[in-house]
Amino acid sequence: MLQLKRTNAADRDFAEMVKALDADLALRDGEEHAFYDQFNKLDSIKHVVILYDAHEAVACGALKKYDGTTVEVKRMYTSPASRGRGFAGKILEELELWASKLLFDRCILETGMKQPEAIGLYQKSGYRIIPNYGQYIGKENSICFEKKLK
Repeated sequence: MLQLKRTNAADRDFAEMVKALDADLALRDGEEHAFYDQFNKLDSIKHVVILYDAHEAVACGALKKYDGTTVEVKRMYTSPASRGRGFAGKILEELELWASKLLFDRCILETGMKQPEAIGLYQKSGYRIIPNYGQYIGKENSICFEKKLK
């Protein structure tokens, strides 16, 4: 049975999945990992969604306020054994619903060029590529997306 839970960055299950996510990203990003890691701290994340399958945390994602009208999708992760089952899409839908209820107009995000499955998810979910923003400007490994919620 699948269950979605809205929580925050202090959630123990979220912290465990973030450790696994960071280990995966360290391998994919190589020498660039330290640059990206500095923007993924949990202290500014207040909105987290966790998906449970048979009471086991298998996927997560989060929202971080970017400005008055925009939230940034962060910390998207699905455990390797649970990939290919549409769980990331369910997390993303719930994050978008939550962002709308919080009265944000759009979601933005950054992902790495070495994460083709993430790029595919975002494109399939209605996100469009935008110029790299903020700290990602000029980073060749980064690809940024947005989706208008209204």
